Amino acid sequence: MEQEVIESEMILPTYMPFKKIQMHDKYPKGQARGRHWKHLRQIIQAENYQNYPPHEPNYVNIESPPSMHPRKQICDITGFEAPYSDPRTHLRYANTEVFKLIRSLPNEYVQSYLGLRNAAVVL
Repeated sequence: MEQEVIESEMILPTYMPFKKIQMHDKYPKGQARGRHWKHLRQIIQAENYQNYPPHEPNYVNIESPPSMHPRKQICDITGFEAPYSDPRTHLRYANTEVFKLIRSLPNEYVQSYLGLRNAAVVL
């Protein structure tokens, strides 16, 4: 090699702060890699939940206040989110193809679909 190239390599630092740290430099051999996840039992023991008031929701009690968001309406046929409702049969639908199918259903099938979501109405 030429003398200039050898001198320029000696001037550059071996570690540059803008480069990513190599994994073998960051985690020496034998050290765990990645994130450590706690199990629910470890969280409960660490948090001392017995000191919290009983009406406050946390990991220990399953009681929580009702949601402030409105319930999502689900299509009775497809199971997708349904922004529309048929005024004649009261079935919810997601798109026009399902609406055409709903209008062609016999009354017994409409009653069974309404019965599945406990909204049975005699038409």
